Amino acid sequence: MTKKSHFSHLPLSVRGPMDCALRGDHLLNHPIFNKGSAFPADERRAFALNGLLPAGEQTLAQQARRAYEQYSTRADALAKNTFLTSLHEQNHVLFFRLVQNHLAEMFSVIYTPTEGDAIQNYSRLFRRPEGCFLRVDDVDGVFASLRQWGTADDIDYIVVTDGEEILGIGDQGVGGVLISRAKLILTTLCAGIHPSRTLGVVLDCGTDNQELLDDPLYLGLRQQRVRGKDYDHFVDTFVRSVRHLFPKAYLHFEDFGLGNARRLLDTYRPQISCFNDDVQGTGCVTLAAIMSGLHVTGEHLDDLRLVVFGAGSAGVGIADQVCDAIAASKGVSRADAAKQIWLIDKPGLLTTDMGDKLSKTQQFFAKDRSSVDTASESIGLLDVINAFQPNVLVGTSTKPKAFTKEIVQAMAAHVERPIILPLSNPTRLHEAVPCDLLEWTDGRALIATGSPFDPVKGNWGKDGNEVEIEVAECNNSVVFPGIGLGAILCRASRVTDKMLVAAVSAVADLSPALQDPTAPLLPGIDNVRAVSVHIARKVIRAAIDEGVSTQQDIPETDEGDAGLDAWIREQMWTPEYRPLQYVSIQDATRQAVGQRAPGQIYTRRDSWA
Repeated sequence: MTKKSHFSHLPLSVRGPMDCALRGDHLLNHPIFNKGSAFPADERRAFALNGLLPAGEQTLAQQARRAYEQYSTRADALAKNTFLTSLHEQNHVLFFRLVQNHLAEMFSVIYTPTEGDAIQNYSRLFRRPEGCFLRVDDVDGVFASLRQWGTADDIDYIVVTDGEEILGIGDQGVGGVLISRAKLILTTLCAGIHPSRTLGVVLDCGTDNQELLDDPLYLGLRQQRVRGKDYDHFVDTFVRSVRHLFPKAYLHFEDFGLGNARRLLDTYRPQISCFNDDVQGTGCVTLAAIMSGLHVTGEHLDDLRLVVFGAGSAGVGIADQVCDAIAASKGVSRADAAKQIWLIDKPGLLTTDMGDKLSKTQQFFAKDRSSVDTASESIGLLDVINAFQPNVLVGTSTKPKAFTKEIVQAMAAHVERPIILPLSNPTRLHEAVPCDLLEWTDGRALIATGSPFDPVKGNWGKDGNEVEIEVAECNNSVVFPGIGLGAILCRASRVTDKMLVAAVSAVADLSPALQDPTAPLLPGIDNVRAVSVHIARKVIRAAIDEGVSTQQDIPETDEGDAGLDAWIREQMWTPEYRPLQYVSIQDATRQAVGQRAPGQIYTRRDSWA
């Protein structure tokens, strides 16, 4: 960490000492500065820690080993999630090092499906607040509440949710703040976004979840969701406050409801640097999986026939992203490209005669009812497969086991290598599981799922030999952290379509299936930081081409010590203890006194020393 680099002078460089004005208990209680038993002797003297720590000085590796042993004693995934939350509250470096060391094992604990359980139990597991809580009944207080979190130079990445559609489990009200926190944790793990420069926000608009309203322990506004003009005014006040207070920040919308997700994105995308993960992130990573699958089958986007089962914000977002890619590839209008895409929801195939029952984005993909020869009032998935013979089937319905043997085999009867992507989360809501899909298609299906699955073995090789097929996880975390990293580092004024296409191309470039048809369609999380660098590089180059990059002195070359890749890596936070240098309170910045956010000097509950 002390070795100089060509870019050590950058404000976001992770090298060199950190100024700190905290001493004694206040220092031990601050998650950004705390090192626990890893404080060296000179820092123990300088920061008045003698007598507050045992004599033994340990390394970060030793601390992480002990923390893992403690983690392993927890009885179930939710208890493990709670353990990690406590660690995150006390020592950021140790938390991120522990999870980074065991990312494949812990990913499902810190994110889906276990984080969904934690969100559902938010009010019952509550220990201390993390994030910014804004209330629809206090719109006038939004600006002041946000102002507590720092100055224009303090915040890079904001995740905001209104808690209406969380991880396939629906309206969770104020508990949605945990999805904001979880997404920010992933940005740090996967792309090195500085954890001290992020902010998770929940817009508490009430909830339509009656179980929460009836729960005496529920911590959110105890009222039905506010909608319409009052809701829009609340959101607009929030966005305008963010623009004023944190003009350099990148705003990530997360888990908004179908009626708001796309609408809000379309409203604010031309104005600020913002991104909706359910719409754009899901669309990008799914398109990357589709492009990799088409490469294996020897087909192209021109050949794509896509059915999306589940036309919510995620499903429509995928359709939009694929539609844009087809239009660009073929040089046709979006309307012509949409002819290759069919959307199915609860009423069946979305058709033009449904009129105002569909959102504007759904109407764009609606088909004429006469295009399917059936007397049934509802045109189902099997009808669509038989009529249009799709080569790609995507599930975003949260309807478990919806891809039945009959449906899958009907698709496989028309297509040699069907690409099937059951993406609904959590795992119990998957439309199908990989072992069934491969069994029903004699190993021919190309699969990516929304949650992790073990490899599947079967006698599908040449001459009936047993082969093991790895299943790709079509997880947004492969793509959204890298997009955010690129947008932050180049200080993009907006996130353009070209930047998203660049991100898709970057992920597809690194598909293991390009080298081995039995390998996953997407790169795994085990290499995600390298993937994020590749994505960020392409996003930055696209932003420069589009004229939306505002950062000066971005390297013109990619490779080498003075290249763009080195410039990106220099500014990616890593879980390593940096030396602390004491500064007096009179000379301290907000960061040096730990005052970026309210309540960051607090009482310890557990000892990690």
